[in-house]
Amino acid sequence: MHRRTFIASTAAATALPQLVSAQAAAFDPTPQEVRIKKSYKVGELLILPRSYYLYFVTDKGIARRYGVGVGKAGLEFTGSATIAVKKEWPTWRPTNEMIERNPAAYKRFIGNTEAQPGGPDNPLGARALYLFQGGKDTYFRIHGTTAPKSIGRSVSNGCIRMLNAHVKDLYQRVPIGTTVTVL
Repeated sequence: MHRRTFIASTAAATALPQLVSAQAAAFDPTPQEVRIKKSYKVGELLILPRSYYLYFVTDKGIARRYGVGVGKAGLEFTGSATIAVKKEWPTWRPTNEMIERNPAAYKRFIGNTEAQPGGPDNPLGARALYLFQGGKDTYFRIHGTTAPKSIGRSVSNGCIRMLNAHVKDLYQRVPIGTTVTVL
């Protein structure tokens, strides 16, 4: 073996684990079929906020995975809920808690019941799946977004956000009554 070949091979070998690690850790929001634990029920939605993925279980041990944005620390939803309402191009109004936390951002909603009509500029995006617990609205949603760069980040007021094309796809796949578990 020549000295140059040895040096080049050694350099390539030491770089290889870094490349493999970088590829394994890269966030990819693109919907794709992945393997999951076989203990999850077909039709269930699972959300892993730390990895920014939502999983729709399509078969035993198989799920369709989507990249998501999640709630900021202290604002995130945890536990289980049921999708009780689905809406296309939903209206939106910040919760009272959101208005209290940031009155400057939501000043137009103070002292009234105004809601922003559905449409391309609405923060809930193209579709919304409303999460309920015990028959009561949690005010948390799985919804589209007008901020695609927020996918893969902890930036929302607690809701799970998806790219509009991805939430449209999920909306068609999940019926009312679907169980959602945020792990």
